[in-house]
Amino acid sequence: MKSIHLYLLLLISIFSACEQEDITTSEVKEPKLPEQPYDYKTLKLPLNTHPGMVTFNNITPDIIMIDPAFNGQSLSSMKVTDEGASLGRVLFYDKQLSINNTIACGTCHHQDKAFTDGLAVSKGFEGKTTDRSSMAIINPIVQNNLFWDSRSFSIQDLSLKPVQNHIEMGMEKLHRLEDKLNNVEYYRTLFEEAYGSGRVTSEHISLALSEFVASITSSNSKFDQGNFNELENRGRVLFDQKCGSCHAGANFSAEDGPGGEYGVSFDNITGTGIQNLKGTTNIGLEVVSSDQGFEGKFRIPTLRNIMLTAPYMHDGRLKTIDDVLDHYSSNIKPNVHLDKKFKDAQGRVKMISMNFAEKEAIKAFLHTLTDYTMITDPKYSDPFKY
Repeated sequence: MKSIHLYLLLLISIFSACEQEDITTSEVKEPKLPEQPYDYKTLKLPLNTHPGMVTFNNITPDIIMIDPAFNGQSLSSMKVTDEGASLGRVLFYDKQLSINNTIACGTCHHQDKAFTDGLAVSKGFEGKTTDRSSMAIINPIVQNNLFWDSRSFSIQDLSLKPVQNHIEMGMEKLHRLEDKLNNVEYYRTLFEEAYGSGRVTSEHISLALSEFVASITSSNSKFDQGNFNELENRGRVLFDQKCGSCHAGANFSAEDGPGGEYGVSFDNITGTGIQNLKGTTNIGLEVVSSDQGFEGKFRIPTLRNIMLTAPYMHDGRLKTIDDVLDHYSSNIKPNVHLDKKFKDAQGRVKMISMNFAEKEAIKAFLHTLTDYTMITDPKYSDPFKY
């Protein structure tokens, strides 16, 4: 009987140690930060773009009714501060945000890859793989829908979902994350500077991450400078003809705001909202979708820095940009949710006609969307690497 009691006591002590493992860390490397915060509050956005959430300042009850994600909330534009984003940068790269101190947001979002990770799917805190590819983080503040299935309508709504995800970072109970970071001395100063209190709260963690992510902007590519050679200019014309209706505007992404082609559509007579495509579409990757995404569709991503973000599509199935162009020119499948742009008058699949020379020109143009400033700017870099 005595041996059984001892065995039970041993099990309890082991369980207690495991419970505490994610709250304390034996060695905590401090981030290296500049004496004065970087300038985050000055958002350098592409010409003719503005924070997407501003679109919703005058949101109508009809849109809220047809989209439960809004849950009756009134959205407003995000305020980015230097101190808040500085704290967010540290949190973004800190592996202590995961349950076992192995995964940070930056683990799956690398600055030199436009904040993707170069993998078809990513590895989580226990080595399990995610279902979808890690999305690029480029001008998220001008986008109205986030994640591949557009399940988030704001950066702050998105911010803690990867942290709490049971595969990605595993910190499902936010009070444990609060306890953990409250034991890290440098966070007291950073939270005090950002929000006037050294006490770590999940609300302030979310806000700081949101401020940093919102500050990640791209607006200094060759395209933005407007200096094209002959091949690039030819590619620009072809892109507008063959790709620009989906990848539209200065951010080369879905027009997903109210009234946009991939946003909320309205009844022409009553003016009420009918449906919200949330910036998604179906491009015929499969006859029957193995992943349904948002009602059989996935988000149309920005093409800024596209040449840095291979492999492509929500599951990374297309390894190169050549594979992407080949898909549109010869491999579109007749999915039930297929975008009408890929159907002819009889409802049959309609490919986008592109010969080899045209594809080469389009690729040359896509290279002009690479922003080398964004992928090297120290204010977006990992403060734990020095």
